[in-house]
Amino acid sequence: MANQENNVPPPKAQVRDYMSSPVEVLEAGQSMLEAVLTLRKFGFRHIPILENGRLAGVISERDLWRFSPTTLLPLSERDYSRVFEETTIGRVMTRNPQTIGPEAPLAEAVSIMFQKKLGCLPVVEGGELVGILTVRDMLRALNDLIAPGS
Repeated sequence: MANQENNVPPPKAQVRDYMSSPVEVLEAGQSMLEAVLTLRKFGFRHIPILENGRLAGVISERDLWRFSPTTLLPLSERDYSRVFEETTIGRVMTRNPQTIGPEAPLAEAVSIMFQKKLGCLPVVEGGELVGILTVRDMLRALNDLIAPGS
């Protein structure tokens, strides 16, 4: 879509233009309880997980609830809580997540997230986690596209 005033096309957006950075992370050895508390504290739905300082996985709200014990079983409150306290994130996270580089076109990220039904893409540069791109970030990009200057 060209700028109507001077027919100059808008610059091509890159992942770095919309990724969230710095990134809140957790370690694979931390508990599900710590993941739940972090998600609630920051209002996130996804958190990258590190092992030995490197991206190892991603944990989502959905992962945590999928591995939570059902309240339909006759578990005591203590036993229910113990699952969250004693289960490590590394046991329930999605390992080896799809990633993208910060210089990649935003359109490539949209395509990957849409086709693979992903809620986020960790952004990695030189083997290091430098950001995360989420559906919320994509909505911000869409807003910028359809409502410029607002």
